[in-house]
Amino acid sequence: MIGRMIRAALLKVDLYEEVEADKSATVQALLVVVLVALATGIGGLQSGDPGALVAGVLVALGGWALWALITYLFGTTLFKTPETHADWGELARTMGFAQSVGVLKVFGIIPVVGNAVFVIVSLWQLVAVVLAIRQALDYRAMWRAVAVALVGFIVYVVLLVIFLAIFVGPA
Repeated sequence: MIGRMIRAALLKVDLYEEVEADKSATVQALLVVVLVALATGIGGLQSGDPGALVAGVLVALGGWALWALITYLFGTTLFKTPETHADWGELARTMGFAQSVGVLKVFGIIPVVGNAVFVIVSLWQLVAVVLAIRQALDYRAMWRAVAVALVGFIVYVVLLVIFLAIFVGPA
């Protein structure tokens, strides 16, 4: 799994094809999401709320599954090409491994450079997610994967805001 995470972070296209096809990699993808959520939580501890760590892991898992579902729905309908053949599991696995570089967010706990680490790693993750989407949905054009990621993320954020407004209330 660590080797796969490294290859995912290095944006190796063959890794995304490999985990797309390997149904047994779904558990590994889930573990990657948990590790990244923990690293992100630890990196954000300088904010002073250790209770947010557990909530962050739960939100990360739910968010990963939901964003993969939304991406799957848009990617296989609205943005479908003749080559597009995918299921939710393929998107979930590739998008889970695309989070791999997020383990570096643990360094966000370092004063002064922590915020820069978060920004750089988040952008790196975004590039990896777009690559994962392109591979899982068998797109030839990168712009199509960017569009699916963008539309999917916007819908995900809207749903998250609605969920938080209903279950958490106003801040």
